[in-house]
Amino acid sequence: MIGLIFFILGTTVRCAQIPGSPLQETSYPLRSTVTSVLLDQEQTDLPDAKVVAQAYLDAWVSDEYSAMYDLLTSVSKAAISAEEFSDHYAGIALVAALREVSYEIQSVLMNPDIAQVKYRVTLSSMLVGDISRDTLMNLSLEDGQWRVQWDDMLVIPELQGGNYLLMERGSYIPSRANIYDRFGRALVAQSDAIALGLYPDRLNDEETEQLFEDLSEITGRKVDTIRNLVESAPVGADWYIPLGEVSIEGNSSMIEKLSNTPGVGVSSYKSRYYFDGGIAPHVVGYVSAIQPEEVEEYQRLGYQQDERVGRIGLEKWGEKYLAGQRGGALYVFNAQGKPVTLLAEADAQPSQAIYTTLDRDFQSAAQEALSSFRGAIVVLERDNGRALAMVSSPGFNPNAFEPINLNSKNSLYEIISDPDNPLLNRATQGQYPLGSVFKIITMAAALESEVYTPDTTYQCGYFFEEIPGVRLYDWTYDSFLQKGNTIPSGLLTLSQGLMRSCNPFFWHIGLDLFTREMKTEVSTMARNFGLGSLTGIEGLEEEPGNIPDPTSEMDAVNMAIGQGDILVTPLQVANFIAAIGNGGKIYLPQVVEKIASLDSTPVYEFEPKLIGKLPLHPNHLTAIQEALVGVIRNEDPRGTAWHVFTGLDIPIAGKTGTAQTNTNLPHAWFAGYTFAEHEGYPDIAVAVLVENIGEGSDYAAPIFRRIVENYFSGQPQKLYWWESEFNITVTPTSGNQETPQPNLGVTSVP
Repeated sequence: MIGLIFFILGTTVRCAQIPGSPLQETSYPLRSTVTSVLLDQEQTDLPDAKVVAQAYLDAWVSDEYSAMYDLLTSVSKAAISAEEFSDHYAGIALVAALREVSYEIQSVLMNPDIAQVKYRVTLSSMLVGDISRDTLMNLSLEDGQWRVQWDDMLVIPELQGGNYLLMERGSYIPSRANIYDRFGRALVAQSDAIALGLYPDRLNDEETEQLFEDLSEITGRKVDTIRNLVESAPVGADWYIPLGEVSIEGNSSMIEKLSNTPGVGVSSYKSRYYFDGGIAPHVVGYVSAIQPEEVEEYQRLGYQQDERVGRIGLEKWGEKYLAGQRGGALYVFNAQGKPVTLLAEADAQPSQAIYTTLDRDFQSAAQEALSSFRGAIVVLERDNGRALAMVSSPGFNPNAFEPINLNSKNSLYEIISDPDNPLLNRATQGQYPLGSVFKIITMAAALESEVYTPDTTYQCGYFFEEIPGVRLYDWTYDSFLQKGNTIPSGLLTLSQGLMRSCNPFFWHIGLDLFTREMKTEVSTMARNFGLGSLTGIEGLEEEPGNIPDPTSEMDAVNMAIGQGDILVTPLQVANFIAAIGNGGKIYLPQVVEKIASLDSTPVYEFEPKLIGKLPLHPNHLTAIQEALVGVIRNEDPRGTAWHVFTGLDIPIAGKTGTAQTNTNLPHAWFAGYTFAEHEGYPDIAVAVLVENIGEGSDYAAPIFRRIVENYFSGQPQKLYWWESEFNITVTPTSGNQETPQPNLGVTSVP
């Protein structure tokens, strides 16, 4: 019989017979709650046997087998050791996949030496449901205390006489459901796949260029990357280079060609397959084998030891949907190994697929847009919180976690040993200083304080010296030192200050509000924007970040430009910039479009969920929106990102940010939204973060532009300044290429 799991207790303890003297019977109401009771060793009257029965059964409910054993009679303890006793109860829990045990005491019979407790026990199995039985507990009085005479019937009567439980599971396991994008295109599915790789020593040199092109076509790896991997391989070692995995479906002719090519490793396997080496791997997640230390936990949940379970992302969060409801058949077998009775049986219920809010093609394009860097991109529909793309770079290949994949060993080692930690979801778990994007919040706090208006002016120079003994430098001064062509911004209104990203203006606001005893005005506004707390997104692990209250003038000054101890996630930033663009509504960001099996009504469907509103007067919100348009608008070349968006015909608003770190290179930010109102293309809000690279206008803003181009046009329209052609850096290098550096001719702005 396939899939059977059993547990046999080697020692059986017989129940002692109750002497013939009459017993006093006491009835009790059915019991639905459990209370732990301590025995009174000094009690002189005959103790109540119910107290010990409750203590024994309570311990069973809590899986406290040692506490149960302590309540046994000395005769029972002589017949079974504490370890055997615990193994017996633990084995029953595993075999029956017990979710919980409950009981209700019905009556108690007592005389001075012996007692009998009648109770109903319910074993709630994850696989076959509830099994309820009426049974008896016999107790003996030892040293003035009741002790339990142990017997198998304490579990259920059918186990008397050395009988044991056996569960058939293997034929009651539903297939794991797929994960799709919002249009029903598979991101992960059960599939016949091929692991592809190369043996450089076996290659025919005359055919390598065509081979590299074929491999590039089928795996998505660049030709230059494949060539460099081959050239850097050890000579004469019969070295194997894993290149990736592809589905057999749709690739059969190319796979056949490669199978007949010298030096190409082609290994087939059937598994849960993640398309294109992982589309949104941090959102989708991955599955892996149940580990030895997890076996008991998962067997209690109804799994078999050789199954795969979700680890992160939607694979983990949606386990109960994707895995379906397992069934089983629970039998009683006698000591001779023959079936006695079928206790319960339940059919498996079909699993349910998860449809994400992501657009598969757009997600892939967003991953490509950030592929040369460490960082994150979050794209939300501006007016409802639906996530269209979520990128964390570097990514990882979820297929590496399948051990029957020939490439698994090498690929998994690369993931685990990578110092850039590709398993970290930088979009939701990465915590970063926000830099000048935070000035949006400082402006909001300034306006709501009623100390400032959009037309309040400030002379923005190279330096800020309002704190005695402290001189701080504007970005224009640093740019002047580097290039000699940047002058101070001069007299600016508050709206122009945001457009120009004038550091001294915002330092002044932070200091001014702090000294006016409005010390938490900015930090409170930040928290009201959703920073410093979890967004509540379902399905993904996230971190809250940190928004402290300033305790000094320098704290207040640093906070005003998004530095100091401020930490945010890219998801939080995308969510609040969406609220700026949609009129102040903060929506719950969501990555699940619906959950449904093929032939059933969805158990969940996406609906926008309003979770808050920006605490801004409409006029103040309008002023911020206009300032963010000014950052982009070509008519005013003082905007910090106007030069990046020249020629883009999609109306956008946004803010650059350059966040200083404890390294020489800052994080680059750009957060913005569209207001195109194109039919069929809901407006989007986007946050782009590039780690330790340079200024926001140099890196994050061009990536933001590409995201917008891909969304509205389906493909990029303009090269990055560091590209020779789309997705090719100016000087092609190996797959381990250094991060590209900016052209000397690009003006440095925040």
